[in-house]
Amino acid sequence: MTAVNEEQQLSCRVRDAALSRAFEFLGRRWNAAVLGKLHDGPVGFRELSRGIDGISDSVLSNRLSSLVSAGLIVRAVDEGPPVSVSYTLTEAGRALMPALDQIALWANEHLP
Repeated sequence: MTAVNEEQQLSCRVRDAALSRAFEFLGRRWNAAVLGKLHDGPVGFRELSRGIDGISDSVLSNRLSSLVSAGLIVRAVDEGPPVSVSYTLTEAGRALMPALDQIALWANEHLP
């Protein structure tokens, strides 16, 4: 095997591993929907709950925690009164938006 072929195979393995990680995370039900709702700016928990049909509060809470842990969103608490919590995309989350927009366009064109 030539050095070029070995380099291409390594590059393919690295890309495949990265895509696997991305789709494993983004493929979790509701993660992409939550990120999409945060696309235009900070949103509170109640707004998210009302804006995503079919998601329970406990699942939403779980997904938000997961997205915070992944560094894609940040949770901000306003001590109030009343106390309020909002969620905002981080730089990493904002960097993901063009890719999600493209996936949505592709899905609209190619998936029934």
